[in-house]
Amino acid sequence: MKAEYVRVGRIVSVHGIRGEVRVLPLEGEADFLTGFETFYLDGRAVAAETCRVHKGMALLKLEGVEDRTAAEGLRGRELLIRRADVRLPEGEYFDGELLGLDVYDGETGQRVGELVKVDRYPASKVYTVRGEKEFLVPAVKDAFILNVDLENNRMDIRMWEGLAE
Repeated sequence: MKAEYVRVGRIVSVHGIRGEVRVLPLEGEADFLTGFETFYLDGRAVAAETCRVHKGMALLKLEGVEDRTAAEGLRGRELLIRRADVRLPEGEYFDGELLGLDVYDGETGQRVGELVKVDRYPASKVYTVRGEKEFLVPAVKDAFILNVDLENNRMDIRMWEGLAE
């Protein structure tokens, strides 16, 4: 099932003296964050006055954060967005939406485990599936990932020989 909110960034430091924060993107690239006017911080909506990209990080000026001291107090906090505010291309999902999915062998229909972790590598993402054994599945559509059904909490994968060993 689609999550109501999605984690998209973590505030890692401050930038300058006017209350800007440096945000490490948790989903996609930093420029993805520039498309949002509202973020959610500690369960409340906060407007973004400005958002720009600098050296792979998003520099964000949040409403009500007027100086460096106020920005320092936000270090380590996570930013969320409403899932309903985002339209991803067909077949693409946020990493957080995939966590907890039941994973099935696409040929036999047998449950092989639960998706417990998503790692990002330059070539592709890699999913960690925990069942009788823990194994890794490259997140390559059609080669390994056959189907993702968030509504039914299900992912079907192609179990290549030796994948779960």
